[in-house]
Amino acid sequence: MINRLFFIALVVLCCGCQHKDMPDTIALVNNWQFKNYTDSTWSKASVPGNIHSDLLRNNFIKDPFIGSNALELQWISDTDWEYRTEFQLDNATLSKKHVELTFEGLDTYATVYLNDSIILKSNNAFRTFKIDVTKLLRKDNYLHIIFEKTSTYETLAKAKLPYELPEGNRIFTRKAQFQYGWDWGPVLNTSGIWRPITLSSWNDFKIRNAYIEQTELSEDLATFRVDLEVSSTLQDPISYEIYINDTLNAEVLTTNPSEINFQIENPTLWWPHNIGTPYLYDIKIIAKKNRTVLDTISIKKGIRTIELITEKDSIGQSFYFKVNGVDVFMKGSNYIPQHSLQDQVSPAHYEQLIQNVVDANMNMLRVWGGGIYEDDLFYDLCDEKGILVWQDFMFACAMYPGDTEFLENLKQEAIDNVKRLRNHVSIALWCGNNEINEAWHNWGWQRGRSAEEKTEIWDNYLKVFDTLLPNIVKSHTNTDYWESSPKYGRLNPLYKTEGDAHDWWLWHSGYPFEHLEENVPRFMSEFGFQGFPSHEVMRYINQSEAISMSSIGFMSHQKHNRGFELIKEYMQRDFPVPNQPEDYVYMSQLLQAYGMTKGLEAHRRARPYTMGTLYWQLNDVWPSVSWSSLDHFGNWKALHYFTKKAFKNVLISSHTQNDTLKTYVINDMPHPLQGELHIQIKDFNGHELWSKKSTIDVAKNSSEVKHVLDLKHLEFDYSSIIIVSSFNNETSYYYLESPKNLKLKKEEIKKRITKTESGFTVEMTSKTLQKGVFLHTSEQGHFSDNFFDLLPNQIHQIDFKTDATTLKDLKIKTLNDFIDVEENL
Repeated sequence: MINRLFFIALVVLCCGCQHKDMPDTIALVNNWQFKNYTDSTWSKASVPGNIHSDLLRNNFIKDPFIGSNALELQWISDTDWEYRTEFQLDNATLSKKHVELTFEGLDTYATVYLNDSIILKSNNAFRTFKIDVTKLLRKDNYLHIIFEKTSTYETLAKAKLPYELPEGNRIFTRKAQFQYGWDWGPVLNTSGIWRPITLSSWNDFKIRNAYIEQTELSEDLATFRVDLEVSSTLQDPISYEIYINDTLNAEVLTTNPSEINFQIENPTLWWPHNIGTPYLYDIKIIAKKNRTVLDTISIKKGIRTIELITEKDSIGQSFYFKVNGVDVFMKGSNYIPQHSLQDQVSPAHYEQLIQNVVDANMNMLRVWGGGIYEDDLFYDLCDEKGILVWQDFMFACAMYPGDTEFLENLKQEAIDNVKRLRNHVSIALWCGNNEINEAWHNWGWQRGRSAEEKTEIWDNYLKVFDTLLPNIVKSHTNTDYWESSPKYGRLNPLYKTEGDAHDWWLWHSGYPFEHLEENVPRFMSEFGFQGFPSHEVMRYINQSEAISMSSIGFMSHQKHNRGFELIKEYMQRDFPVPNQPEDYVYMSQLLQAYGMTKGLEAHRRARPYTMGTLYWQLNDVWPSVSWSSLDHFGNWKALHYFTKKAFKNVLISSHTQNDTLKTYVINDMPHPLQGELHIQIKDFNGHELWSKKSTIDVAKNSSEVKHVLDLKHLEFDYSSIIIVSSFNNETSYYYLESPKNLKLKKEEIKKRITKTESGFTVEMTSKTLQKGVFLHTSEQGHFSDNFFDLLPNQIHQIDFKTDATTLKDLKIKTLNDFIDVEENL
């Protein structure tokens, strides 16, 4: 987000001249080598990177994502590793008064040597370390880093405690917790230089950090305070020029760079993309002495207000976000790291993932607390594309120590990351942790402990999440803080009336999907159900063209101990259970999407009681069977297609209760709507059995019942009808029976494929209703729609974006293929 600008055009723009002593920064990315601590042979390494990736690139290990290979690689995290490089500096750099090495991410217990002098002993993968190396540098330099296995330090820390803390040794090490294994990811506890190492040099002045704090906002004026953190030996006042979109806005002459103010008249506001434009200003700050440029910094800044509203009411306590004075319903998902080996995540992966989020009509992502504080690019893209970010601190599902040394380490970690991310307009909330409050009170963690022990453990929790972290957030930014997600666990009935909720009665406790419709919280920040990944992912895991679910390798990619069992159990309730693996994969995706959509729509219907739904989970860290809607290769599972429909700003949603069909029209737009609501009951051949039209008004930011139908007097076979509701350009389909009970018919789908500039257009039609139409091909690409219902005698057109020149193997699968028509007649 913050980039230093060293180009002539800027100097010309500033009407000044570039000082020969301006700060200079180089990245130390070349000539790296690594080895096992006990070996003598060095091999080529990539930095930034990690030990698993380096071993893989050198063909020393098998791909951990294929088959059960990951299980054979646990020795890597039980080994100490070394990295080294040599770099040369010119006389200009060596003559600078100040030279500093910055380590943006060392994972985790590292001893750093520069020219045989120890300059750093690090113990936190989430911290940035800046080391003055001015007196240690020479023309030819040697940088050497030793990474010790985490278990060495974890064992020592564990021995200091008179009791055992949940959940295992990971609690003592400040690094990505998921690397120790989760119920959706492997144990790949890696180490190495996972973020850049840079060398900066300057003489008298350097801008280290800039925080542009929005202090006031009205329709006519936005006022800002700039808090510049500088290193300076200059005694005279410095001139700071503020450029807004390349136009000089203000010039301040001061000796106090932490109190620079400027204004923007008639500001253009930043909005979540679904209700407005995520406009960003380009703000440049140029420091000068006389007419000489000393240093510059550039920041993309959005102007908006955001508040988390948690107010007591007649029901309990609200939980919703107000953006620019507008109550915004949050639609999104929980984000985990995109790869177990972070260096494998490219800018293209970030770009595609965030675009997938936008395309599915989401406006919020929750960065889950067992992963990482994400790369700057992630937040840049969220700023640019209008996605709000609920940012957890990196603590999840465990109790943590509370000794002075550990707390000081956490403090610096929090300061580093809050300061790094605070200019991002997308950051909507800082949350202390994931599920720890709930776990302590509901997961049996207090069982068998003395009163004194319980008090000490809980007091240590409060030190971190009730004191340290909120104070840091308050001191360094104006973003709201939330202690723990969820506020209450599901065993506490208040989970439905106060704060945010994680509802795992679904899946973990085996409750039916209908539970989600009957138990709606104020803000659903986690709920989920598993589905199989694409054929592509399964073939990669098995390294075979056959779709196999029973191989040892594939089964090792299901990390929930009851995962396969629960999928089948739920499938038997609502869907036919196929015998062939390829068909089972298809059905599992339909099942996942079917169940989750019940929740997504129920939450939206409950507006304004409910003001957000973030499902678990968006993506995968490796190829797996999981709760994700995007598999590890970025393919859309059925859930992602269903989410796109369920998250449209204008949604028609029907719900049956006590033989009454209620049709809601939900409008997330900031303006009212008017149009014709048309509700039809049709048979599966397309014959209209009942119809009703009415002109309706729909208020802005609302969910209202717009039609009520008493079903007791309708003498139709529920298993043979579809309810089609349309309003303006939106249409929804609703069934009165579960999919397995529908009397679907087997009938050919006629298709016509046409080549286009970006791929192909596919037109389909059928004489009967086709449910769950799934198109698939061996060609790489993306279908604009999939897993959809095709109404009889109507043409449905979709686009397939691909680089392929032919589409000869396009196949279509539907739920109709699995219904025994004669049995249902």
